[in-house]
Amino acid sequence: MTKFQKTIVYWSSAALVIIFAVFLLVSINQKLNTAATTNTVSFSGEGKVMAKPDIAMVEFSIITEATTSKAAQDDNSKKSQKVTDFLKKQGIEDKDIKTTSYSIYPKYSYPRPVIYNQSEPSILPPERDGQPKIVGYQVTQSFQVKVRNFDKLSGIVDGLVSVGVNNVNNLGFSVEDLEKLKSEARAKAIADAKKKADELKSQIGIRLGKIVNFSEGFGGYPGIYYAKAEDMGGGDVSGPSLPPGEDEITVNVTLTYQIK
Repeated sequence: MTKFQKTIVYWSSAALVIIFAVFLLVSINQKLNTAATTNTVSFSGEGKVMAKPDIAMVEFSIITEATTSKAAQDDNSKKSQKVTDFLKKQGIEDKDIKTTSYSIYPKYSYPRPVIYNQSEPSILPPERDGQPKIVGYQVTQSFQVKVRNFDKLSGIVDGLVSVGVNNVNNLGFSVEDLEKLKSEARAKAIADAKKKADELKSQIGIRLGKIVNFSEGFGGYPGIYYAKAEDMGGGDVSGPSLPPGEDEITVNVTLTYQIK
């Protein structure tokens, strides 16, 4: 056997050894993973916390009409400034006043249909006597305002109509730091699941190893109050009644343990 042939045999043997070692490691790892996932037991837990809203979200619009686009925008700007000044006087900060949309649409005048003689059905009438004409413009500016002081909420909603708002679209309540409440509920749910695991471990005599899987579900949200347009104020009453209420934040978890 030549030196070249010996070299080929040597490297071929080395390659076979490496392939066999890799196969052995993969096989062992697969068996370990299978054992870790097959010999398992799961426990569920639930955690609840009460969520009391601390923010009211008021959505409203200013709708302005005029014969020209510039006149409609100028008039809308004056109303918008008046509304903003009113909100600031109520203690609302700039960061809590946001324009969510701004649109300009033309208003059309459509000519009346031509009346034709029905005794002559063979004569087809024209669809319209002339073309539509632009007769004005409508500007709509929509806002979203966060109200943090609920004692002022009713007066603010009532006052918005008095200073130029002609459409209050929605009023809802929410929690600003929802993640904090979820974290509290999650901690309770995990504690509940671990308690169940300890109880079962002593009851049936099993030994639990490490946690090999974790899953979580979230439910519940602070209640939302949808105010009716006719309840939004603007009259002689002191303002609408707007109770924020409260709701439960619920987190469900599942802990999967390896059985030793």
